[in-house]
Amino acid sequence: MEATAAGHFLFDTALGVVGIAWTPRGITRLQLPGSGTTDTERLLTAVRNGFPRSECAADARVRLERLLPPKIAAAVDLLRRYATGEPVDLSSIPVDLPHVSDFRRDIYRTARRIAHGEVLTYGELADRAGHAGAFRETGSAMGSNPVPLLVPCHRVLAAGHKAGGFSAPGGVETKLRLLALEGARLEPVDPAQASFGF
Repeated sequence: MEATAAGHFLFDTALGVVGIAWTPRGITRLQLPGSGTTDTERLLTAVRNGFPRSECAADARVRLERLLPPKIAAAVDLLRRYATGEPVDLSSIPVDLPHVSDFRRDIYRTARRIAHGEVLTYGELADRAGHAGAFRETGSAMGSNPVPLLVPCHRVLAAGHKAGGFSAPGGVETKLRLLALEGARLEPVDPAQASFGF
């Protein structure tokens, strides 16, 4: 069996089982760990935002790591290193998000420049992306981010640098775990904010 130009793969990390899907242009989805391998794969391959993806089809799963395309194998290595707390730069991993709006493309591109351990608020991110005042829309973009870690939505906080919410499995606890892994400091969680999806 040869390496596929598009497909998906699940792999163990220090955080749990992570899933990625890709095309020849880059990563299309990244799924943070669910409750187990089956849950992570179910979340990764679910049709989202009306865009079914051929790289997420059951027969597109790559089962042996040695069959991964070299750029995808390099991305897996960086993600594993990140999960151990190593301050790696994930912004070099190409992403392929053809179905996002120009606004979200601006937000995601700018978010990719947030450094390991740095945090911004939704409003600060909107300002940096050239969309001053669009903090709610920025929160919505972060809440539906298809490639967390690569677009580091966990580094984007609510007003006052409060944690806000997080749409990945584990919610705000996962967000806090990722920020702690990076050595970022923030205010204690407000229980009323923990249920927000962004």
